[in-house]
Amino acid sequence: MKIALAQLNYHIGNFENNTNKIVEHIQLAKSKGADLVVFAELAVCGYPPRDYLEFDEFIALCEDAAQKIAKSCMDIACIIGLPVKNDILDGKDLFNAAYFIENGKVKAVTKKALLPTYDVFDEYRYFEPASSFSCIDFKGKKIALTICEDLWNINDNPLYVSNPMDELIKEQPDLMINIAASPFSYTHDDERIKVLADNAKKYNLPVFYVNQVGAQTEIIFDGGSLVFDADGAMKAEMKYFEEDLQVFDLNEVENVKNKYPQPERLTDIEQIHDALILGIKDYFEKSGFKRAVLGLSGGIDSAVVCALACRALGAENVMSVLMPSKFSSDHSIQDALDLVKNIGCQHEIIAIKEVAEAFDHILAPAFEGLPFNLTEENIQARIRGVINMAMSNKFGYILLNTSNKSECAVGYGTLYGDMCGAIGVIGDVYKTQVFELARYINKEKEIIPVNTIVKPPSAELRPDQKDSDSLPDYDTLDRILYQHIERKKGSKAIIEQGFDEELVKKIIKMVNVAEFKRYQTPPILRVSPKAFGMGRRMPIVGKHQI
Repeated sequence: MKIALAQLNYHIGNFENNTNKIVEHIQLAKSKGADLVVFAELAVCGYPPRDYLEFDEFIALCEDAAQKIAKSCMDIACIIGLPVKNDILDGKDLFNAAYFIENGKVKAVTKKALLPTYDVFDEYRYFEPASSFSCIDFKGKKIALTICEDLWNINDNPLYVSNPMDELIKEQPDLMINIAASPFSYTHDDERIKVLADNAKKYNLPVFYVNQVGAQTEIIFDGGSLVFDADGAMKAEMKYFEEDLQVFDLNEVENVKNKYPQPERLTDIEQIHDALILGIKDYFEKSGFKRAVLGLSGGIDSAVVCALACRALGAENVMSVLMPSKFSSDHSIQDALDLVKNIGCQHEIIAIKEVAEAFDHILAPAFEGLPFNLTEENIQARIRGVINMAMSNKFGYILLNTSNKSECAVGYGTLYGDMCGAIGVIGDVYKTQVFELARYINKEKEIIPVNTIVKPPSAELRPDQKDSDSLPDYDTLDRILYQHIERKKGSKAIIEQGFDEELVKKIIKMVNVAEFKRYQTPPILRVSPKAFGMGRRMPIVGKHQI
């Protein structure tokens, strides 16, 4: 049996696009001699469809698309993921399911049992968990087909009725196929490989795993589809961050050692870089936009976002707006201009000194006798936000937000100012990682000016301002934030690691107090195991200071 894994980029709710893409790859797999071609979880509608699933019309369109796909599936079989109705009407209205299609007809339906409800997942909101499981007979082989989480062996959730593979193995299958929508984080590839290898060894069966690729707003899928033999040895690792289709001979997977070449694994920063480019590119393409605008300050955050946007969209489609104030240093303006020259994007210089002075003048009576403080600093940031949005409206640009994760965490940003934007490009990238990204972007030649990388970070909203005036050094801050956000450690546990008690409590208080700001920020491209947004849901008015 020859099995094709089709690792594709789907578009949520774009049935015409998804159907055509699936049909095209059925024919491509057939031309390569495949007997079976496998597509990802909820491939027909795209993942995650969220509350689209509550509309009967949406479910009907899924079924219509599946039937069109079935008609094209002749002289080859395919597996596609889609939501299907729960005809028994006991529990939720839908199952997260997969169709096994052969010679134009749906021959078998597999339903997902283990419905994840953690982090970015909320599948139990929509789907009923499956409670019965059967293998699929095809070309003299028994296929144990599972859907994503069903091969992750999570048994401690009371919502999970049973472990599908523990039931399927009773039928003595010859191989396992798992279709997935497994979101990217820079730590997830190693975890995914281990889980699948462990399952191959546990059940003593080869595993064919197909993931999807592409970004759906903040969630990014990295591909990296995998094949393992029954000993848990990896036989193939497909491309990351790219569509891919490869055909594998089951006999060779079972019996031939080192048959397939494996790509060199990417470092964390390389993965983050590629994921962010894919995230920007898909956000624009799937939203129907082409051009981006961002404020370019001469600092490292906006420089990195500008470089990533140019790589994703083309420099000709990126507008950077330099908005110097009376506090802007000459070197920051020059650093921004040097970046523009190096990268070739469009730019405008719009000074805000006069606008800020106008605000000072009209607010003078109300502020009489009060000193310059954070208020005036925020007014400057909001002036820049207004100008960026004006450029967006006038020319049809989409505004990119340039706030990093460290700033988002502690609230070091201005609502309706530098926190404006349609998509947060580096909001899940700590400041220390932003520096690594800058150096990686410069690995072949200088794109981001060296001075931008080496100078002390500053918002330049008051004379001689530095980030270190308000925050601890970023190396210390980021290590504490990582323990609190990604590792879910409270202040006591972090202090026990050797961090200063007063500093830890101050930082965690800042994180908690800034929650109301994060609720009003744009969606953030998720690259870490725990990003702000849909995967981290904290109460705004919670009293407990963890």
